[in-house]
Order: sequence, then structure tokens, then C-alpha cells
Amino acid sequence: MWLPCGCTSKYVASSFARRILASHLHVSGRSRCNVAAFMPEAAGFEGVSGRAALRELSVSNSESFWAAVARHRLSWSIPFHTVQDCDLSRGKIKWFEGGKLNVSVNCLDRHVHTCPERVALIWERDERGSEMKYTYRELLEMTCRVGNLLRRHGVKRGDCVTIYMPTCPLAVASMLACARIGAAHNVVFAGFSADALAERIRDAQSSTVITVNQGVRGGKVIELKKTVDTAVESCPTVKQVFVAMRTDNPVTMTARDIAMEEVREQKEMLKEDVVCEPAVMNSEDVLFLLYTSGSTGKPKGLVHTQAGYLLYAALTHRYVFSYHDGDVFGCVADIGWITGHSYVVYGPLANGATTVLFESTPIYPDPGRYWDMVERLKINQFYGAPTAIRLLLKYGDQWVNKYDRSTLKTLGSVGEPINTEAWEWYHRVVGDGRCPVVDTWWQTETGGICIAPRPSDPDAEIVPGMAMRPFFGIKPVLIDTEVSGELLTSNNTSGALCMAQPWPGMARTIHNNHQRFIETYFQPYPGYFFTGDGAYRSEEGYYQITGRLDDVINVSGHRIGTAEIEDVVCPAVAESAVIGYTHSIKGQGVYAFVVLKKGIDVKEADLSRQLNGMVSEKIAKYASPDFIQFAQRLPKTRSGKIMRRVLRKVVESDLEGLGDLSTLDDPSHKCIKYLQSCFCFYLKM
Repeated sequence: MWLPCGCTSKYVASSFARRILASHLHVSGRSRCNVAAFMPEAAGFEGVSGRAALRELSVSNSESFWAAVARHRLSWSIPFHTVQDCDLSRGKIKWFEGGKLNVSVNCLDRHVHTCPERVALIWERDERGSEMKYTYRELLEMTCRVGNLLRRHGVKRGDCVTIYMPTCPLAVASMLACARIGAAHNVVFAGFSADALAERIRDAQSSTVITVNQGVRGGKVIELKKTVDTAVESCPTVKQVFVAMRTDNPVTMTARDIAMEEVREQKEMLKEDVVCEPAVMNSEDVLFLLYTSGSTGKPKGLVHTQAGYLLYAALTHRYVFSYHDGDVFGCVADIGWITGHSYVVYGPLANGATTVLFESTPIYPDPGRYWDMVERLKINQFYGAPTAIRLLLKYGDQWVNKYDRSTLKTLGSVGEPINTEAWEWYHRVVGDGRCPVVDTWWQTETGGICIAPRPSDPDAEIVPGMAMRPFFGIKPVLIDTEVSGELLTSNNTSGALCMAQPWPGMARTIHNNHQRFIETYFQPYPGYFFTGDGAYRSEEGYYQITGRLDDVINVSGHRIGTAEIEDVVCPAVAESAVIGYTHSIKGQGVYAFVVLKKGIDVKEADLSRQLNGMVSEKIAKYASPDFIQFAQRLPKTRSGKIMRRVLRKVVESDLEGLGDLSTLDDPSHKCIKYLQSCFCFYLKM
């Protein structure tokens, strides 16, 4: 039997009343009632008054906090016996060992038992005004059909299924179906090229792919099935491709293809039962892989597991956005990114929420698309990217004011730091000055939001452009990047952002490469989790993210390693160096320096088009350079390493901030002066 949610609350209240440290101040029963109304588990935390005290306890007595939350928030088939077994120095992370559960049961079945006709998904299709709603009962039936279909075709527990689909209900059902039968899923953003898709399929060792005939986005048809056909030609592990129909246009089918169809027009899926027995999964079994860019040319397949990830996604969704039953949650991220996983699918569905699936773009068919959707769907929480906010700001207030946004209660920002101008416009115009803006910081690696202005006391200040406060159980620290390993304890200081203790939602490893996981996240500062970001801590103790410390560019919220772009080989190019630069819309743009091989006679404009086309084909369109600057040579150290920090300063026109050039192989600095003159010429073009 699956234990109903909350069945252990009496045990939690009694056991943790005995175990919580006596050092917490005793408060009145009324104060305890107030904090328990905010978080029911807090009823068992003796002496905890207010949200600040609750957060302090979540860090100082982490095991007790997470044990209580896990017992109350998740439905278990077998309870866990060990809260955590973690050692950050070795990259060892285990939570809720001994516990068994099924993620799809937690996201679907338990809500079907209590509110089967509650709307689970609102699919905001590309065609404006044609939204479709799916109840929890309907989503469970769709999930069970897909799960049975996969099982019938040999997909078993422990397999990894690659999903290459637009944001749609069947994509969500496919993710949940994998979770139901014990298979991991590997969702690949449907904007990636065939080469990028193939690389992820091969690394995940998938034998099964799920896709659609065509995607539709911004009024344009995207040939997703053709992309899959090209990709699987170099993927010998792929035995079958399930193909659903997003449009009415037929596509070429091969011997490996299986026509899946949408549930409401079933063919293959019509054969399947609407009941699918859920697999009983261990807490630390793999739930999904998700590939993200690193500082090397090879994407990292980060591994997230069952219980800890689901719990953290659900808790952050509930408290960062002040989500309440009956609200409509509108996250406009694609499901191919971690934001879509955590705040379109798993977090909201674990909380029994109504979640929006946004298939279109913010300016299709016009710049009022988001706000028309808010009015039609009566969205209460809106979660989007600074790139889109900056874009819409340029179109003016009229596109916002045209629509009724009175249902909005919370606005969120994700993917990159939001600049003050965009934050203030978002708050003043979109939110009418009454909706708090939560600027959230987190990563694929963290699984969910780690730093955000909320939760906090309702009247606590929010500073524009700052992530501000750590979430429950999160203990950020700053470490000096110049003096190796020195912990910065004072405020009004900047350093490398690290985490001093583990939390349930964090990634467990890199698929097939745990050593890389250790070297990337735990070796730079032993005993800490290194995020790769820099941060500033204000006098008040608030955190502001200052950007990446490694060779990773954040383009419109999409991380891309500079090496990935540089690895796209062109016969005419001898060497290249890619850096990020400040972009008014994207946050960061891509700037490429290129040195041609000797004897090459080609027009720069033609070669630029060729290089951009190759990057689009090999990676994705968003990775294409905004500027390609041709140079005779690049600044290097005497050992031959390209000095990218020098190139950044050239692009920033900050020759005074070049720093130590003692290792430069060109003592006269002719190379730097030449690049600077070329850059000034480009600015005039």
C-alpha cells in the first residue's frame, strides 16, 4: 500500500518535539500556531517562532528538518531509515536511504484520490486562444497508457529514454511514464541540432526515443522528426522511435518508428490500459539525466534521483512563490531545461497544482502574448526569464496595460541575474507595483531554487536585482578566489559562491563520469560544493550573483561552454577563442575571435555566415556568435594558452584593467593593440 500524504504527521510531531535542540527559545502557543500554519511540519519543532527561526533551524538541525518535511510531503511505500549520508569532500550524496516510493504516484495518483477533476495542465498552444486543459485523472490515464506502451515495447527499469519534444501534455506524460515504470528520462531541448541530440543519446545510451512529427513555435513549423532521423543514424543503441502527431502533416516513417499519436486520437496507445502498476523505486534510484554545458567541449549529463529531487522541487515551488491550492502557476520555461523539469512538471504536480505548459514565444503573434495568457488563464504566479522581460520592455507599456493582470500575485525571474531596469519595469508595470518579484538563483546542478527573496516575512524588503536570501536548508558561503580556500566571513565582500552543506535536491553525479563530478564541484574548494558562480554579499547579508567564474556563457538563460563553440571546426580556421559579452537583451552574447589559416582567401562576411550556420547545425541557433572578429593572432601565454581574460577586457574596452601580463608571449603587446583597433572598427560598422 502507498502511504497517504501526511500519514506520519503524528509521529513527526511527537518525535521531533523530543529531538529539537533545547537552545531554541520557547515561544507562545500562538507563535507556534502561526509558523505551523505557514509550514505544517513546524508544529513539531519545539520553540521555533517565525520564518527566520525556521530557516535557522533548517540549517543548524538539517537532518531533523528534512526528515520531517520528507515524511509529511511525500507518499512512501516503505519509510526511509537514514535521512542523509553525505560527504562533500568525496562527492558522496545520499538522502532518505531505505525509503521506497514512486514519483508518478506522488505527482498523480494521490491527487486523483482526492480531486480527480482538478485541472493539472493547461496547454497554452502556439495558436493563441486554443488552450487545452487536462485534469489529474486524464493526465494519470495518459501517463499509464504511455507507461504500458513503453513496457510492451521492452523498456524496463533502469533504461534511459530520450525525449525530444516541444512543451506539450504528451511530453509531460512521457516523463511521468518513465518515472512510473522505473526508467530514467533524458529530455533534450527541441531546439538542439541533430548532432547535439545524437551526442546526448549516445552518452545516455538510450535505446528508445520519443518525439513528434513536427513542432510549432512562433507560427513556424519545426521538423523535429527529421532531426531525430538524422541524429539516430549515428546512434547504434537506438532500436525504436515513438512518433506522436503535433500537426496533421505526415512524415516519413522507418522500420524503427512506431506511430504513437496523441491520446485523444489514439492508435498505438488505444491498445493500452489506463492502469499501469507503478514500480517501487529506491530513494536514490535515477529519476532523470539532464545535460548542461561546462567549461570543456563535452556537455555534462547531470544525474538527479527520486525522493530528494522531488521533495526539493515541491518545497521550493510552494514557498518561494507562495503557491496555494487553487492557484494557476505559469512558468513559461521549456521542459527541455531544468526550470521546466522543476517548475513546470515535478514541483507543481507534486503539490497538486494547476501548471501551464507554454508552447509559443513572448512576441507571437504580438508582444502582448504573455499578458493575454495571464488574463485568459487567470494566472496567479508568473515565472519567466530576464531575456524575455528585457525584450518586452522595449515594446512599451501599452502591450502590458492592454490586458487584465489582476490575478497575478507573485512574479518570478530565472536563468540569469535580472538588471535593475528590467526588475523595476517588471514590478511597476507588469505587477502594478503590488506583486513581489522573486529573482531566483539556482542551477541544473542544484535541482531547485537555492537563493531567492522569498520565503521571508511578508513585509521583508526585496532589493531589485538581488537573489538575496538562502532557502531552507541552504548554507551559502563566499570563498576568496585569490587566496586559495580562505573563507570570507564578513559582509560587503565578493568571492566564489559555494555551499557549505548538502541538500536533498542536488545532483548526485555526472553520468558515466563521477570523477569529473568531483573535480568540477568539490575539488576547487575541498569540503564545499562549488557553484561556478561569483557572488557579492551586501552589508545586510544579502546575496547578489555576479556571473560565471569559468568559461561558460549564459545566453538568454541557456548555458553554453565556450569550448563547445570553439570545437565546431571550419577548414578555413586555424584557431578561435569565444567569450561572453554584455548584451542588452540576452544578458550575455557570444563574441568569437577567429584566426584564419595562411593562404586562405575568403570574404569575411561569407565565412561569418558559414561559421554561424555550422554552430547552428552542430549545437543550436542560440549559440551562434553575435560578432565574429577576424584577427592575425590571439594573445597567449608563453606556454600557448589563449588569454581569454585579455579578450574580455578588449571587448569591454577596459585596457586599464588587463591585469598581470607577465606571462604574455608578446612583451610589446602589439597583439592586444591590434585587437583593440579591430574592435573599435567593428563598433563603427
